[in-house]
Amino acid sequence: MTKPLTGKIALVAGASRGAGRQIAVQLGAAGATVYATGRSTRAGRSEMDRPETIEETADLVTAAGGQGIGVRVDHLVPEQVRDLVARIDAEQGRLDVLVNDIWGAEKLVTWHKPVWEQPLDAGFRTLRLAIDTHIVTSHFVLPLLIRQPGGLVVEVGDGTTSYNDANYRLSLFYDLAKVSVNRLAFSQARELEPYGCTAVALTPGWLRSEIMLEIFGVTEENWRDALDKQPHFAISESPAFVGRAVAALAADPDRARWQGRSVSSGELAKGYGFTDLDGSQPDAWRYLVEVQDPGKPADVTGYR
Repeated sequence: MTKPLTGKIALVAGASRGAGRQIAVQLGAAGATVYATGRSTRAGRSEMDRPETIEETADLVTAAGGQGIGVRVDHLVPEQVRDLVARIDAEQGRLDVLVNDIWGAEKLVTWHKPVWEQPLDAGFRTLRLAIDTHIVTSHFVLPLLIRQPGGLVVEVGDGTTSYNDANYRLSLFYDLAKVSVNRLAFSQARELEPYGCTAVALTPGWLRSEIMLEIFGVTEENWRDALDKQPHFAISESPAFVGRAVAALAADPDRARWQGRSVSSGELAKGYGFTDLDGSQPDAWRYLVEVQDPGKPADVTGYR
């Protein structure tokens, strides 16, 4: 099996679960050494209070064919991120891929309420987790990434720029967070381009994360049982799909063609030819615009 990322070093910030975990795994499957960071470890849980850990993610990376290294890091603490970068530099002497996937605010967001009915503490904590963490990480990591041309930064968010610009994302704080992540990729692209490096904003579609599966009371194996509750869930995708999107970007010598752009896993699947675990190519954001948002009956024909 071809491993196009053999010898490459990646950092997936926010790899405890969901998209981050499978981005790390799929980079590993392509041969990369992956530093997987997060706050949830076997020694203790983060405020998310979830069972998934960075050690499990690292083990999955190694089992997939790469080398997984789990490191507990709170990306809001500059000293911890600085020490992480120093460790990567000492152990590897380089970094080829940075994935900013930190989120961790699922329990903080209040949906369908105007800003004057939102709890400010939770709202500002959401912005800190969703935006400040990414900036702190890039501040310390990018000097290592730009040592050689070809580096890649992927900012993982929710919604393409075109979708988010046209749609209110159900909460002022959530809306601001997700618009900002895409803009971070745009800004970093301008700063990285003189060094021959690329920054891209990437969004999965309706992600079958551990939390989403629990909400619907299903597993990855029987997820289609949730269609009785929500027929549009038929367009959903496994976290491996966005993981394969990042691996494809990282392996593409012409990745600079995506410089500063906001793309979805579905769009990249068509460009690179990879599929989800079931062999399909769900194009969730086109489906939202053309089927779900206009109130049409659920029908994924032509969308996966």
